[in-house]
Amino acid sequence: MTSNTKPAPTIYTIDATDRTIGRVASEAAHALLGKRSVHFTKNQTLPIKVTINNAAKLHLPSRRTKGKIYTHYTGYPGGLREMSMEEMIAKKGIADVVKKTVDGMIPRNKLRAPRMKNLIVNE
Repeated sequence: MTSNTKPAPTIYTIDATDRTIGRVASEAAHALLGKRSVHFTKNQTLPIKVTINNAAKLHLPSRRTKGKIYTHYTGYPGGLREMSMEEMIAKKGIADVVKKTVDGMIPRNKLRAPRMKNLIVNE
């Protein structure tokens, strides 16, 4: 039997100090999906906000920042654009890198955008 009561909004805070980006992002994605809640359903977003603090203090080895390449295709011939993590941090900041990492861990469906709106990254 299902209940029609709406769960209370919850806020999860994650401290990223001296942690790797993948572990922080997977914890955030797990919370955004609602897997930590007893009200979890696959077809609904829950009122869960996830805040990642101290993103600038993430443990990022130079091997990762120089070696990780983000690519996107513009749709035109010769339109494959590549950017290293180091360049992306310089241009857009560490917050965008963390958001992109969490975004990659959330299923590609209609609930992805509303779930990502509940992610806040503080540097």
